[in-house]
Amino acid sequence: MKVAVLGSGILGVSTAWWLSQAGHDVVVVDRECGPAQDTSRANGAQISVSYAEPWANPQAPLKLLKWLFKDDAPLLFRPQPDPRQWLWGLMFLRECFPKRVSRNIRAMVRLAEYSRTTLQEMRRDLDISYHALERGILNFYRDPAEFEASQQTAAVMRDYGVDRRILSADEVVQLEPALAPRRAAIVGGDYTAEDESGDIYLFTRALAEHCERAGVQFHFNTQVTRLLSASGSIHGAEIILPDGMYSTLKADAFVVALGPHSPQLVTPLGVPCLVYPTKGYSATFNIRDVQAAPVVSLTDSANKVVYSRLGDQLRMAGTAEMSGYSRTLNTRRCDHMIDLARELFPAVLDFSDVQFWSGLRPSTPSNVPLVGRTRIRNLYLNTGHGTLGWTMGVGSGRALADLISGRKPEPEFPFLG
Repeated sequence: MKVAVLGSGILGVSTAWWLSQAGHDVVVVDRECGPAQDTSRANGAQISVSYAEPWANPQAPLKLLKWLFKDDAPLLFRPQPDPRQWLWGLMFLRECFPKRVSRNIRAMVRLAEYSRTTLQEMRRDLDISYHALERGILNFYRDPAEFEASQQTAAVMRDYGVDRRILSADEVVQLEPALAPRRAAIVGGDYTAEDESGDIYLFTRALAEHCERAGVQFHFNTQVTRLLSASGSIHGAEIILPDGMYSTLKADAFVVALGPHSPQLVTPLGVPCLVYPTKGYSATFNIRDVQAAPVVSLTDSANKVVYSRLGDQLRMAGTAEMSGYSRTLNTRRCDHMIDLARELFPAVLDFSDVQFWSGLRPSTPSNVPLVGRTRIRNLYLNTGHGTLGWTMGVGSGRALADLISGRKPEPEFPFLG
């Protein structure tokens, strides 16, 4: 059958690929000029099954109160005159109860593991190059209390089969010598050797090329304005073509993979989609001293930022800002990121030409994404992955393609429908 995929980030392109492999006629529509131009453009580059854990936990409400008036806080909440933001916040608080946290971790880990395995298969079978590194992810801690608390989370992850190993401060530096100059500030860490890193933008663009060779049609610079429904199904999507004229896209099934913009299409149809944007930042540095630069993907737990090697560059990413749909850069937050990078790698990076970026992560209150069929029989969602779009992306696309094709997906996950 013909399937229209709305959105060409990692979720949309992955869904299109697996649908095409299942024999469907696939068309992808995106308002941008090409694939992976929005949320999938320049994220933290980590495929992090070991940190597939929700923001909502029993400690989160107190932390949010402490960070409320700090411009450089890891998670910044800026109240907006938007009822959806307040509803999202209330649902977030509900997800902080321990029983919900345990359920959410289980769902996230299962989908993340499946997606990582799928990514490894695709890398091998399609021969895609995207600065992939299989060096694991190392999380280092500066605060003894936080390090001790992290061991409980690591134990939970091990219960789910994720080998998140506790390290002493000396073992942290031994694993990643680039941290040796800061050894005195590090109290310990944890490490997951099976995790990876790589450039999501390069991967998604290369996968889109494979899609085109497989017969998938892409329509860029094309905006979807609304979905047209009748008799309990979607019979078309109203679109604005590159020349500014309106048209209707016909298909047998529709997949909404528009990240934080997904609710704007499906909510008017009575389809629940509690996804709200959390703005993340990244800074990409050229490496001056290749020998001294890190090769293991790093997470600075105290500052909630990550560092990943991408060839001759180092990508730094982090922070979360709930301030609506604006992608405007906050200068103070950018300066703070430079200060953090300079503290760790003062002689390693070139600070004269930093490439900044911000993206709107589509976040659910539970951090469990929305994948599956909606109450409208031919309308599907693939959104809400938050900071883990790269970690869960290709697996989500594969699982959704199975659902659309009438097959049972492999991962144990609360799929919609």
